[in-house]
This record gives sequence, C-alpha cells and structure tokens, in this order.
Amino acid sequence: MKRQLFVCLCAAVLSVAALLAPATVLARQKTSFLFIPLDNRPVCYEYPVRVMEAAGYKIYTPPEKFLATRTTPANTEKLWDWLEHRAEKVDGAVISTDALIYGGLVSSRTHHTPLATLEARVQRLKNLKMDANIQFYGFSTLMRTPRESYGNVEPSYYSDVGPAIFKYSQLADKSDVHAESLLEDFVAGTLERNMAKSHLLDWLERRNKNMQINSELAMLARMGRFDYFAVGKDDNAPYSHTHMEARHLTLSNADVSATEFQVLPGVDQLGLLLLTRAANEVRGVTPRVCQLYVEGVGARTVPQYSDQPLGTSIPEQIAAAGGTIAQDPAHADVVLALNTPADGTTRDSTDPSNQYFASPANKRYIANLSHLLDQGANVSLADVAFSNGGDNGFLNELSLWGCTERLSAYNGWNTADNAVGFAIAQGMLAATTPKEKQQELLRERILDDWYYQSNVRRLITHDLEKRHLTAVKYNLGPYKAELQRIVQKEMERLTDNYPITVGTTFTVTFPWDRLFEVRIENLKTTRDLRSAARLRILPDVPVFKE
Repeated sequence: MKRQLFVCLCAAVLSVAALLAPATVLARQKTSFLFIPLDNRPVCYEYPVRVMEAAGYKIYTPPEKFLATRTTPANTEKLWDWLEHRAEKVDGAVISTDALIYGGLVSSRTHHTPLATLEARVQRLKNLKMDANIQFYGFSTLMRTPRESYGNVEPSYYSDVGPAIFKYSQLADKSDVHAESLLEDFVAGTLERNMAKSHLLDWLERRNKNMQINSELAMLARMGRFDYFAVGKDDNAPYSHTHMEARHLTLSNADVSATEFQVLPGVDQLGLLLLTRAANEVRGVTPRVCQLYVEGVGARTVPQYSDQPLGTSIPEQIAAAGGTIAQDPAHADVVLALNTPADGTTRDSTDPSNQYFASPANKRYIANLSHLLDQGANVSLADVAFSNGGDNGFLNELSLWGCTERLSAYNGWNTADNAVGFAIAQGMLAATTPKEKQQELLRERILDDWYYQSNVRRLITHDLEKRHLTAVKYNLGPYKAELQRIVQKEMERLTDNYPITVGTTFTVTFPWDRLFEVRIENLKTTRDLRSAARLRILPDVPVFKE
C-alpha cells in the first residue's frame, strides 16, 4: 500500500514538473534524434538533416571531420566515442553501422580489416548502453556488384576486370538458384582463368566478411538490440552476388517480423527513410501512401542498379518508413507520383534520349496531377524515368502546367530506389513541414537533379570525352576550379527559365572532387515565387564553351 502511494505521489510530482517545465525543453525532448550518416556526401549527411529540421525535428550529428570522404575512411574510434558519450537526451537514434564498423561506404568495399576486428565492433554495438526509452534504428549495406566502376570507389583492379567480375557474379547467382548449364560452367571457368586469382579472391574474401557481419547484425535485430534494422542492397542486378546474398539473408531471417528487420533496395536513402520512421513513431502516426504511376510498364519496371521491380520495392520502402499502402488518392495522406519510363527501360539522364518534349501519356498524367493538386493533395514526385537525374520533357511540361511549385517534394537523384525513398520520406514529413520550407527543399532538388544532373553534367561529360579527358569525370584535379565556374554559370542561366527557381541565388561545389554529385550551398530566393510569371519554355540546351 505504501509503495502504491509513493508511486502515485511521484507521478503527481512529475506531472506538475512537466506543466511547469519550459515548452522549449519539452519540445526538444519529444523531437530530437541522433544520426550517424553513412559518409559526408550531401545526400547522406546534410540533406537528411535539413529535411528533418524543416519538419520540426532537432538532429544531432557527429562533426563532419569524423565522417568518411571519398578518399578517407571515417575515424571510427571518434565516431564510437561520440556515440557512447553523447550528452543530448534524444527520443531516437539512427546509425549507419557501415560508418562504425568499416569507416563508411567506400571503405566497406576496399578495406583489409581482419574479420575479428569487424566482429569486435559488432560486439561493441551489442554492448552499447542506451536509455531504454530511446528508439534505436540501424542500417547497413550489402556490398554492391557494379557492371563497371571507376574513380577509386572499388579496389583498384575493378577498373580493369570489373565487367568480368560482374559476369562471374551473374553466373554464380544463377548456379545458386538452379544448376548451371555446361555452357555457363565453361564460361565461369574461363572467367576465373582469365582474371588474376588474387583479384577474385580479394573480392570474394571481402564479400564473405560483409555477409558475415550482416548476418551478425541481423542477429542483433532478432535479439532486440534494434527496434528496427535495415540492410540496403547497394547497386546490383537481378542476377548478381548482391542479389544472391540478399536472398540468403532474407531466407535466414524469414521468421523475423518486417516491422523489425528488412532487406531493402538501395542504400543512400536509408538514413532519411529511418529518420522518418522514427518521426512517425514519435508522433504515433502511420501515413497512408498511394502510388500513382504514369502510363506504361509502371510497377513492372526493374530500374537500373536494382534487382526487383518497383511494384515490389516501393511497398517495402513505404513499410520501412513506417507507412502503409492506400489504394486511392482520396484516402491517402501522401500521393507518391511516379514518373517511370514508358517501356520500362531506364537510362542515365545524360542519355541523348532525355529531350525537352513530353509524350501524350506524360501530358495526360500531368493533367491528372494538376487536378489532384487543385484538390489539395499532398503530392511527392519520384522522377525515375532516368537514372541519376530528371526527365527533361516531363519536368518542362510540369512547369508549363504550373504544377512544380505545388508539389510537396521532388526527387530524381541517383538510382530509382534512392529517389523513391526520399520522395516517400518527404511526402510523409510534409504534414509538419511549412510550405516555405518545402519550397526551399524543392528548389534545391530541382537545381541538383534536373538542372545539373540532366543538363550541365551531360554537357561537361560530352566535352571532356571530346577532349579525351574522360578520367577527369572521376577525379577533377586541376580542372576543378574551371569546371566549377562553368557549372555555376550554366545553372544560373537555367534558373532564370523556370518560375520555381527565378530569383534564386546559390553556389555550387564538388564535395567529392568528381562530376557525379554537387553540393548546393547558400541557397536564397530574392523574389516572391508566387508573383513569377509562368514561362513558355522551348527546348533550350545550355552550350558548353571551350
């Protein structure tokens, strides 16, 4: 009886204290998350933080100097120390285990760390002391299997033998599913004989370590160390080592609930996807997402760098973010608009087919989007008709209809899975993101994914190839300052063409000293976009000058 009375008195005191506590302190306790990103690329580090903070959440991250760059692994000991001795009281934590175990994404593909050392770091994660009330989320990667790779983000030999390794990987996956034919057996043997055995053994040894560590991380999820854990499939294909390993990992954990553990397509989007899940769980909401495909192959599209159709992968990402499927826009919290290739074949945004005209199907689809926007729908657009950038014709038509500015979010960067994951997350977060903040984030992606990736990057790439400077794409070196000036000038010219970016100022830099990604900084708007006149845009391709 005394114990019950004591508990009641304590509860009453705590309730009074809560009422008297400053509102700002309570808000911080309810809305703060700890985040260790995969590396320091803007899409992994800065952009997720900006998206979450725009939605009203406080995000604590380690100093950037501790994180991995393209050429330098993360300072894992500093990251561990920061995690173990963090001072902030947070409501949830999202961590990249690759950052803590390998030192980042590139390092996970190139390291020579003994398995015992890697396993000791997994054990350190198991023993990590955290407040029982903190929701704990983690994500790792399955090593990718690219068709080819340049720019020192794989072992150095991959530039020469990457295609052969990829072919070997395809045959290995096929043989794992069903017996190889005599021809396939012959080809596999030929590939092995024509690759340096040391190269193949090095690649397989690192993959085996990666698979072992992911199996141990999945076991931690099974034991309840994480409230949710995701393993991301880095760039892969329907037949590849990544696809094969994902199948094994999924089967060995088939009895673990998808609310606790998933193997997902893509990697770079997982930080924001899990932060969104954390936010949804704090708010106690399960957003309903309606998928709306453009005419064509749609859900049956298997994008570049993926091993499964969008109709399978998108529901998995919605679930990972803490959402559920809605069957029609009228009963959805988020309309996920999906611009997919009509024939189901995705090409890079720099492909000559990415022209400034929209198909009749695209025009009909945009008319439908316009109608939904008129009704006040929360529309988040995943532009995945091309990889690594936006669809020129679709986006030009979208602007002509005056729809771009009315979207809650736009994403067309990197792989389809990356863009879809961000679009899902931002669509879910739109409920607590002020419109002006949505517009700011929208402009950044338009500048990056459309103006730069689909247009300026294409022109610079073409010019470098004509000048026999193809290698510069992967390491800008002494050309960096010159290319930065050209990119700035051409992007500023495109900015004046569309109402969404008219009057916007910014600076562009190359964070990883390669053409593949840019950082948009100092983004400001000096003009009220609502007063910007709708412009009729003709196919106007920026000209790269010698």
